[in-house]
Amino acid sequence: MPIRNAALPDAPDILRIYAPFVTDTYVSFETEVPSIEEFTTRMENTMKSYPYLVYELDHKIVGYAYGSKHRERDAYKYSADMSVYVDPDYYRRGIGRALYTELARLLGELGIYTAFASITQPNEKSVGLHKAVGFTEVGVYHNVGYKFDTWLDVMLMEKPLREYD
Repeated sequence: MPIRNAALPDAPDILRIYAPFVTDTYVSFETEVPSIEEFTTRMENTMKSYPYLVYELDHKIVGYAYGSKHRERDAYKYSADMSVYVDPDYYRRGIGRALYTELARLLGELGIYTAFASITQPNEKSVGLHKAVGFTEVGVYHNVGYKFDTWLDVMLMEKPLREYD
């Protein structure tokens, strides 16, 4: 299978995918690309508690996905956020869907009951991917971000990962 757990040496390849989402799009609310050191530290901290996956084709990382803490308060411990990024040269090949499917499975095994995703609007491709893997819209935060001289909305979506007991 082309999906595997990420490792810290993957950070430069993962950052290569992420950087254009920072510099050229509204997708990420970051306004400056993190240094490789900062990005590696973020990966390391995430991997202590959540899955971090990469998708490889021909020995090249072309997408990645990871889980993260949804909120700080203890009562949120059974929820997580999910994020996925795919190299635009590899869109429409099922990579995002495959990564999210595996990530959801792993998060469920870790005891996570509900996953959330936040999607800058408009972004029909991302909303379509999330709906295709079982997310539903919860609501929209209006004018919550400001980037490239534009006020931006963010759609919140959710997906149950296991039976609520």
